[in-house]
Amino acid sequence: MNDALPRVPRPVNEPVLSYAPGSPERAALKAELAALLGRDHDIPLIIGGREIRTGRTAPIRRPDAHGVILGRYHQAGEAEAGLAVEAALKAKAEWADLPWEERAAVFLRAGELVAGKYRQALNAATMLGQSKTAQQAEIDAACETADFLRYNPHFMERIYADQPRSGSGEWNRLSYRPLEGFVYAVTPFNFTAIAANLASAPAMMGNVVLWKPASTSILSNWLLMKIYEEAGLPPGVINFLPGSGSAISKVVFARPEFAGLHFTGSTGVFNSLWKQASDRLSTYRAYPRLVGETGGKDFIFLDPSADPEAAVCAAVRGAYEYQGQKCSAASRLYVPRSMAGDFLDRLSAEISSLPMGEVTDFRNFLGAVIDEAAFDGIAPFVERALAGGGSASGGTARVLAGGRCDKSRGYFIEPTLILADEPRYETMETELFGPVLTAHVYDDGDMEAAYRVVDATSPYALTGAVFARDRRAVVRALGALRYSAGNLYVNDKPTGAVVGRQPFGGARGSGTNDKAGSPLNLLRWTSAGAVKETFSPPVKWRYPYMGEA
Repeated sequence: MNDALPRVPRPVNEPVLSYAPGSPERAALKAELAALLGRDHDIPLIIGGREIRTGRTAPIRRPDAHGVILGRYHQAGEAEAGLAVEAALKAKAEWADLPWEERAAVFLRAGELVAGKYRQALNAATMLGQSKTAQQAEIDAACETADFLRYNPHFMERIYADQPRSGSGEWNRLSYRPLEGFVYAVTPFNFTAIAANLASAPAMMGNVVLWKPASTSILSNWLLMKIYEEAGLPPGVINFLPGSGSAISKVVFARPEFAGLHFTGSTGVFNSLWKQASDRLSTYRAYPRLVGETGGKDFIFLDPSADPEAAVCAAVRGAYEYQGQKCSAASRLYVPRSMAGDFLDRLSAEISSLPMGEVTDFRNFLGAVIDEAAFDGIAPFVERALAGGGSASGGTARVLAGGRCDKSRGYFIEPTLILADEPRYETMETELFGPVLTAHVYDDGDMEAAYRVVDATSPYALTGAVFARDRRAVVRALGALRYSAGNLYVNDKPTGAVVGRQPFGGARGSGTNDKAGSPLNLLRWTSAGAVKETFSPPVKWRYPYMGEA
């Protein structure tokens, strides 16, 4: 028994390695890529600590070389989802009763395994399965994943230490209880770290979890699950359920023990899941916690005082890193008329120089979009802009850079810059989730009108960036765009939030803004209970005012 008041190690953000030619990490990563390509992966479900192979399999493809099959994964259906619920509920009491520091120790160890022993395996799996470059995989799969697993125990400690004041003769305490039931974690393909956080954050707070990973990120997510097991996570605490989202969700939302949803993905899917929960609200033991980070139509706004060189760099990195498949990726660019000509010429030249191809060639800046459905969803918008046609939402456009789409060997869409004459042209409004940035030239004779356009064009409010050297312009823009984004950046790209430094999340159509990478998110996975203890309770019920005059 531990009678101490433990403190978790003070977290620091994992340094990003360079993978420069001749570096040891580059050689290690290339060796791991070769090793993974040399295996035929057969990935099962994990329910209650047991590997289950259903025989209903689907292939794991490389998006940047879709003829290459990395292996297959077994798919869960309704029966397996039911087994996972029972396994989670069976593990719940023992896990919830484990001292918080012991739960923390599991995930702190997992963080060390991510940053050390499994760093290059996790990076390689993310590169091959999700078409990330070495740089993007390192930032995501190694560094941000390790950061979540180190910072969240620190945030948990801070939450548990937050206690109410006590008056004379009494002791007031808060207990932070897990939710009553299980949490359903539905994770996206685009960030291995998000998959790690969505399943581990509720578990850290004493909950049990059903984890439904995206079908296009199975390889890296499977490795995460094996890391949790090696770190000492007891069976049944997190159950790994690749497979049909509709079949699994049908079972999950029908159970009275459904206690919470931790989701990242499209706004439409989140709305659908929210409705399924609301339709059965009266059947649940408690009101479920619904936490979602969804779509984005993120902007870069250039004030006339902006530094054009910095803005060009931010637009290239913010729009095209990882093929624009970040919910925070820049897809709207507002340029003042007074600087538009030269700026757009410089930006177009930079975009046209970006190398694209297979991510195993470290010279490439971009890979492929995630699958054929994504390709087929993006390409028509690019083709309409290439044709110079209008859109249903009004206006016309022309392509300034890029525009070629080719899925013959991989799902490749060139980094594309579109110039729209109307601020509500379709690619200014519709979330494409690909390497497409649309610019609109605004009249800097009326800055307030320009701010209103930025704020009103999109139903989303996730990230945005303001470039200005004039401090008065910064203040005006931040005030005008206060509700336009949950994360605003000044003179920086609108991507790259770091755990513990920029809590991440958006509002409006972008989600519930519960700020991953901060204590705010962990608070959603606990239910506080207050206890008042009186040391010398009264023994007479009469009050002094009741005495006779």
